[in-house]
Amino acid sequence: MNIGLIVIGDEILSGKRADKHLPKVIELLAARGLALDWARYVGDERPRITAALREAFALGDIVFCTGGIGATPDDHTRQCAAAALGRELLLHPEARTLILERMRDSAREQGLAFEPERADNVHRLNMGVFPAGARIIPNPYNKIPGFSVGDVHFVPGFPVMAWPMIEWVLDRRYAHLHGGGLRHERSVIVLGSMEATLTPLMERIEAEFPGVRVFSLPSVDHPQWGRHIELGVKAAAGAGDPQAAFAALCAGLQGLGVTLGPQMVR
Repeated sequence: MNIGLIVIGDEILSGKRADKHLPKVIELLAARGLALDWARYVGDERPRITAALREAFALGDIVFCTGGIGATPDDHTRQCAAAALGRELLLHPEARTLILERMRDSAREQGLAFEPERADNVHRLNMGVFPAGARIIPNPYNKIPGFSVGDVHFVPGFPVMAWPMIEWVLDRRYAHLHGGGLRHERSVIVLGSMEATLTPLMERIEAEFPGVRVFSLPSVDHPQWGRHIELGVKAAAGAGDPQAAFAALCAGLQGLGVTLGPQMVR
């Protein structure tokens, strides 16, 4: 299964906050032998969020969606998920219990009486209103849960909450996939050449080795190699023959008479 990430929030697009989720999700996946296939950023606009989520549900991918699941006027993700699915929003009974526990804990910590019927506490229960049929994702930080519908998983925008919740999903729901996203990658530094010169060779390697993808990463100011191209091949575990493809790539480069630098294996 492909894995995607949707990061929601105007604060990311405006630059008020830097996104930390993309590199962390890549790290969490890599630790489990998995890889991220796509990512998307969406602002706090209901039509755009709904469209992005409708596409996510239709893809059949594993998708993690961060942000916008609170209960303030600028939080739209829960409502958009329900709209994308064509389902009603309901207070999840287990979420209700966890939110009440959190409110009780907060009152005790502050030395106050627990008043679940107080207006602000009643409003907090909206954080447990999810699309019908949703499953909760436990939040070890403050008990306020996220939720899943199928393979699309919704967590808060706060990294301290989101990251352990994503790990929980990966380990509880997808342990059987761990290691299945391993990718083999080999590359070589090519000095003194242009991508246009190398393109026919790249196309030939992909045609000769199904399942193998060729990549080209040019650089103009590397402190050691200066202007160069990192040229390589990559393939998912069990797909194609990346070693043979890399050998053919290097042979082709030698035939072109280009200068080669060090090789890398990832």
